[in-house]
Amino acid sequence: MRVRALTQDLARNLSDADSSIQPMADASPAKWHLAHTTWFFETFLLREFVRDYQPFDRRYHFLFNSYYEAEGPRLERASRGILSRPSLSEIRHYRSYVEQEMLAVLDWLPSSAMDLLELGCQHEEQHQELLQTDVLFLFSRNPLYPEAWSDEFVPRVAASVTPLAWVEGRPGLTEIGHKGTGFAFDCEMPRHRTWLAPHALADRLITNEEWLQFIDDRGYTTPTLWLSDGWAWVRDNGIEAPQYWRRSSEGSWASHFGLDGLSELQRAAPVSHISFFEADAFARWANARLPTESEWESAAVAVALEGSDANLLDCAGAVAPRPATRGRGLRQMFGDVWEWTSSSYLPYPGFRTAAGAIGEYNGKFMSGQYVLRGGSCATPREHIRASYRNFFYPHQRWQFTGLRLAKDI
Repeated sequence: MRVRALTQDLARNLSDADSSIQPMADASPAKWHLAHTTWFFETFLLREFVRDYQPFDRRYHFLFNSYYEAEGPRLERASRGILSRPSLSEIRHYRSYVEQEMLAVLDWLPSSAMDLLELGCQHEEQHQELLQTDVLFLFSRNPLYPEAWSDEFVPRVAASVTPLAWVEGRPGLTEIGHKGTGFAFDCEMPRHRTWLAPHALADRLITNEEWLQFIDDRGYTTPTLWLSDGWAWVRDNGIEAPQYWRRSSEGSWASHFGLDGLSELQRAAPVSHISFFEADAFARWANARLPTESEWESAAVAVALEGSDANLLDCAGAVAPRPATRGRGLRQMFGDVWEWTSSSYLPYPGFRTAAGAIGEYNGKFMSGQYVLRGGSCATPREHIRASYRNFFYPHQRWQFTGLRLAKDI
């Protein structure tokens, strides 16, 4: 119920119109997120384990299925924005109905349902992040640059860029992957051995200030810095800067659009909303490279997340990357922005998909995408861990995505 309440909280300031628009195929309407996370519990728990369960509306099974082929036909993803009905109010009633049905049966659901129940909560936490980033993209297309949750944002604090330092990783044989205690998605398993060559990681994330230097040095117009597909993407889409940067009347990159509206570009904050192509080009420009996911996880397991000041989503409050604090050692490993790695999203050795529709959750997407690590300012705190593998296509950048440099030593 805490998870369910946070989802409602994140959407509470949205109008029916705000929650119905789909600004691009990758971004779903907020109303769809509210309904799909409810559909998950209704489909995989109430329908399967409760005899004579009466669905809220049988038509919703088609409307709010995402990609589960085993669950039959569904509304095409790019058409989710046509759903002017059901209304936001009706979706909220749907959520309430399913919640009450779930609470009524929790005490006697079989133990075999408990893993699905936890998966449903973790699934909803993923959609909490997607809801925020999809609203951000939607509002960025509005010439009024509306603020999503203006009354809840803390004032931005001026900060200077801390010098970048290098932290040597531990080379040799190591193990990565979920250790088997607590929840993990199937793509985080099985735990396995891998070999790390001598390497070092940057102690913090790359900043907006450093990205401005990349732009000023013709980073976006120098083809030798880019992968072939990346260079084609830059040219075909007229890419000149990260997703939400805006020019001033004088032509300089001076402002940034966020969930708190349009504000001055914070030079010391981590650069955000960049594609894998951009991250890879920057790393090449900086005479470095992106870390592998094995290098990243090997370093992250030694960083305490519990009780830390990592910039993750703790409540429906301030959501924005923050400048690195001063200190020694690895910083910003969790929160702020998802960190692109050079690793393709592929199965670990020995990976097996689960039986049935749940087996479609991760495995079938292991093609053509890259792994990101560490979570972002929009990721619920209890949702992230060192073994967590996020994944996106190399051109996508509407999420809070940034980079940390690595190098061979």
